[in-house]
Amino acid sequence: MKKLKIWIECARLRTLPVSLSGVIIAIGIALWQGTFRLVPAVLCVLFALLAQIVSNMANEYYDFLKGTDKPGRVGPRRGVTEGDITPNKLRNVTFALLVLDCIVGLCLLPYGGLWMLPVGIVIAIFALAYSAGPYPLSYHGLGEVAVFIFFGIVPVVFTYFVQSHTVRPAIEFNPLVFLASMSIGFMAVNVLLINNYRDVDDDRDANKRTSVVIFGRKPAAAAYLINGYVAMGLLSPLWVGVVLNSVFMPLISSGETSSASLPLWILAAPVVYLVMHTATWYKLIHRDGVALNPLLGGTARNMLFFTIIMFAAFYVGQL
Repeated sequence: MKKLKIWIECARLRTLPVSLSGVIIAIGIALWQGTFRLVPAVLCVLFALLAQIVSNMANEYYDFLKGTDKPGRVGPRRGVTEGDITPNKLRNVTFALLVLDCIVGLCLLPYGGLWMLPVGIVIAIFALAYSAGPYPLSYHGLGEVAVFIFFGIVPVVFTYFVQSHTVRPAIEFNPLVFLASMSIGFMAVNVLLINNYRDVDDDRDANKRTSVVIFGRKPAAAAYLINGYVAMGLLSPLWVGVVLNSVFMPLISSGETSSASLPLWILAAPVVYLVMHTATWYKLIHRDGVALNPLLGGTARNMLFFTIIMFAAFYVGQL
């Protein structure tokens, strides 16, 4: 049981809602618009979860090699740093999971087409490039950019695409999917900001130039708060459409993709999220050290709550 707990900590399960959220909201939109397909949806869930676990483990392994993580660190315990896992074993498990993730990705080709192969290769490379390679992104203030793209834009857009492509082969731009992908991206960035906010002193000592090291804690805290509100603001066309169609013009626009088919209680999603988000931000600016650890999972939880409410509304809207 102790070994299992060590590997669970290594996988950083509290952060997995970050990879799940984009997939969940894309599946919800596909359900609402009548393009949902079970098999590619399940494959996307598996691919996203494995990709994040690989990224988390690679981050621990390469941070250990660079000496960034030290025994007794402020953040959650690192098995390889504390000697619970050998570096070789962590490396081998990381690359084994990467191979498994690539296999899952190959299973998506019949649904999305061969052109998705290079997309999968890029995702696999960036799962490692976040902490490894000649120019590790997390060491040069680019971690947030990578998270925004690969935990926001990519999972939402491609999860929706591999489902809708089997129904509508032509590639069409879907404004709602794109706005949702950016919204998820900003929320995902906040999880990384919390992590780097907590570790700023250790990162500075290890010459790991995260955005928090570069700009400081106060701008990072402000960015955290702003990101949450921007994430909800990006979906304002949806909120406005629901209010107009459900309250003032219930007989207008009855098509399958109309916001008139969505329940009014979908507005609980931004309200609940912003209340929780603001409360988490307040704790962020009033805590330090190990007291910040719960806020990492709390930020991921806020994100997951939002996507669950959205998914439920999309599901009801398609009935």
